[in-house]
Amino acid sequence: MTTLKTVYNHSPNIVTRKTGSEYVLVPVANNIADMNSVYTLNESGAFIWELIDGKRNAQEIINKLMEEYDIDRDSAEKDVLSFINDMSNYLIINI
Repeated sequence: MTTLKTVYNHSPNIVTRKTGSEYVLVPVANNIADMNSVYTLNESGAFIWELIDGKRNAQEIINKLMEEYDIDRDSAEKDVLSFINDMSNYLIINI
């Protein structure tokens, strides 16, 4: 369950590549990339991805998103929690 105090990490089974302002996430199993499950992040998704570092909790990420994009708390919280839930469901991030 996602809470604002939960701290997340990138899954060790994900290889990240930055292309311009986007990130491409590639799942890897047994040293083999699963090219059928590649994920591309837009600019704000890439920003959130960079902040998921095993040190910041969801609330801290929300605060950074508000500062960076000058958006209100409700919008930032919705965006961050949605991103975290989606990435958790795909096992791209974990607690």
